[in-house]
Formats: sequence, structure tokens, C-alpha cells
Amino acid sequence: MGAIWQLWLILIPTGIAAGIVSTATGLASLVSYPILLAIGLPPVAANVTNTYALFFTGVGATVSSQKELHGHGKDLLVILPLTLIGCVTGALILFAIPASTFQKIVPFFILLAAIVVLLPRRTTPLATISGQTETGRAKFIKVLTWAGIFLVGVYSGYFGAASGVLMLSLLAVISPLPFAQYNAEKNITLGLANLISAIVYATKTTIQWSYIIPLAIGFLIGGFVGPKIVRLIPERTIKIIIGIGAFILAGSLFVQAYLQ
Repeated sequence: MGAIWQLWLILIPTGIAAGIVSTATGLASLVSYPILLAIGLPPVAANVTNTYALFFTGVGATVSSQKELHGHGKDLLVILPLTLIGCVTGALILFAIPASTFQKIVPFFILLAAIVVLLPRRTTPLATISGQTETGRAKFIKVLTWAGIFLVGVYSGYFGAASGVLMLSLLAVISPLPFAQYNAEKNITLGLANLISAIVYATKTTIQWSYIIPLAIGFLIGGFVGPKIVRLIPERTIKIIIGIGAFILAGSLFVQAYLQ
């Protein structure tokens, strides 16, 4: 019984911190994944546990972000199907291809995302998500964007670390919305993606409920608090925090993939 309470005392605060970081910056794995490894879970089990708990970040963020989500259903009708189909694909790939294969290119994805997030935004987006801007160049970029959103879904289902940053980097280029609004779209989309991944994982591996439940409680609280913090902090400040965190995570994953 003592060991169970110790686990809860570690994982609930971890989940709260990771939930806030997830909804505000997309970098939950910078907090929760290393803790899960540190308390003894192997990498795949830690990834699955993290994914299950992350769904509750999406729940908390969706409840807390009604103001930001209002009126953006058309964008979500594009983002959600592409992400979720990609997510199912990625979750199935996880059990067919060793994670170490993908881990060797993940640091470079995250590094690129960090650079994109830190770049100054154009005053007009290259192409809107749902396609209102329809010049020839914008149509081409829209197709590339759809492919990118699908691939972020694949990545989210397969490995997931910093998938929020990858999605934010895409939306920063194409969305005409303020950061708080497209960040809310990211939160609900990846929350549902985590649910889909969790369903697939349940058919493939043992689920560590004793770890998931306390972590999920923390993620739910952190997910609710995070969007409120985003409203209070200037967009540029948040993006700098995201960029720095992504650079740190990219460096950490590079060391794990190539130097250990």
C-alpha cells in the first residue's frame, strides 16, 4: 500500500506539471516521459502509459478552452480526420517496427519544429487550414499542409514526444488565428489522437493502470489550468519557451539515439 501511495505522490504532481506544459507548449513528454522511465517502466510501456494519461489533458483543455474553440469547427473538420487516421497508422506501426528505428530521426523533426515555431509569423498565412485562400500556390501549400497534419498524426500514434510542437509549428505557418486559438485546436486534436492510440494499444499490450490513473488525474488538472495560463502570457514569450524546450528535448533524444 505504501508503494502505491508513493507512486501517486510522484505521478499526480508530474501529471499536473506535464498537463500544463502540454496544453501551453506541446512539450508534455519533456516532463512525464523521463519520470516514467526513472520509476522503472521500459520505453514502450512508458510511451503507452503516457499516451493513455495524455488523453485527459485533452479533456481538461477542451473544457477550459471553449472561448478559443468557438466558431472554429470548420478547421477541426479538416484537422481531426487527418490526424486520427494518421494516429491509427502510427499506433499500429509501433508494434511492427522497433521504436529505435524512428528515434534516430525524431530529434531532427523536433529541431525543425523548434526553428519554425521561433520564426516570426507572416502577417497573412500561406494557406488557411480549410482552404479559403485559393491561389495556385496556396492550393499547393494546403495539400502539403494536409499531408503534414496526417504525418503528425502518424508520429503521435507511433512515438509522440513533442507531437504538440510539431502540430503547433504547422499551424503557426498556415493558421490566421492567434496562438491561443490554434493552440486550443491542437489540444483537442491531439487529445482525441491519444484516445485513438490508447484503443489500439489496448489490443496489443498490457496496460499499466496503476501508473495511468494517478498520471491521468494530474494531466486532467494540468490540462484545465494550461489554457488559462496561455491567455495571460504574451504569444512571443510562449513561443520562445516552446522553442527552448524543443531544443532541449531534441538534444536529449539525440543523445539517447546516438550516444548511449
